[in-house]
Amino acid sequence: MKVLVTGCAGFIGYHVAEALLARGDSVVGLDSLNDYYDVRLKEARLDRLRAKAGFGFHHLDVSDKDAVGALVAEHGDLAGIVHLAAQAGVRHSLVDPYAYVQANVMGHLVVLEAARRLPGLRHLVYASTSSVYGSNTTMPFRETDRVDSPVSLYAATKRADELMSHAYAHLFGLPQTGLRFFTVYGPWGRPDMAYFSFARAIVAGEPITLYDEGRLRRDFTYIDDIVAGILGSLDRPPEDARVPRLLNIGNHRVEEVRELVRLLEEALGRKAIIRSAPRPSVDVEATFASVDAISALTGFTPSTPLSVGVPRFVAWFQQWRDG
Repeated sequence: MKVLVTGCAGFIGYHVAEALLARGDSVVGLDSLNDYYDVRLKEARLDRLRAKAGFGFHHLDVSDKDAVGALVAEHGDLAGIVHLAAQAGVRHSLVDPYAYVQANVMGHLVVLEAARRLPGLRHLVYASTSSVYGSNTTMPFRETDRVDSPVSLYAATKRADELMSHAYAHLFGLPQTGLRFFTVYGPWGRPDMAYFSFARAIVAGEPITLYDEGRLRRDFTYIDDIVAGILGSLDRPPEDARVPRLLNIGNHRVEEVRELVRLLEEALGRKAIIRSAPRPSVDVEATFASVDAISALTGFTPSTPLSVGVPRFVAWFQQWRDG
């Protein structure tokens, strides 16, 4: 199967492309290599993909409708799309809101328009986020919960993507599944994420800031579990292409951020210098995924607790830092 992976040099995109190649699929990779975080990390991921048979890379912005349209027309035999390209980061949406609308809303529309013109497309799987649940306090979060109260622009753009996908499924019979990711972490991760920035600060002897004394709770989900859920979903298109799916993909366990810090300290062999601050308005108190729906569909069973995933990340982090 030939699969287009947008955002292939990103954290999740890299791991998905690698897994697709490992099972014998061919991958058409697309990424803009923007400088939201260290481009050297994106290039290092990309170098590893380029070394594998069946991978082709295209340096494109997903919101460039002409370039993406031409790419998809060139690869008219695409059977799957995994659309992960986006402007990530909740807090950065306060700094550069236009980037979120351009990449997340326009970029998603561009992918939808290109996808509906592929005659052999079996399935489009795209990234949404647990952030769409906003200030919801009913735990665990279920796909049937209301998601009309976002607390960040990032969340609002991702909810807009879900609604556009619903319209395109209804209008064009475009088979789609949106995956609401819950706090993904692991090797080759994003430096702007808390676990990565905490590790760097602890090693450097610099202070880290914990909101509400580290009592915020997150459903930390290890990258290998995420990839298994993405591929399992990709392989199972909706039976009715006019009825799109939305699925949570998380670890189905909730941990306080201060437990993350404790595990990082233990794995790094150093104590963190901790400062406390009030929770920012764009951060929610807790996330917790119900994974009943994706488990029923794919057999998805997250198997990596934080106590296992953090040491794996630290082992990679130390190698990357020293390399």
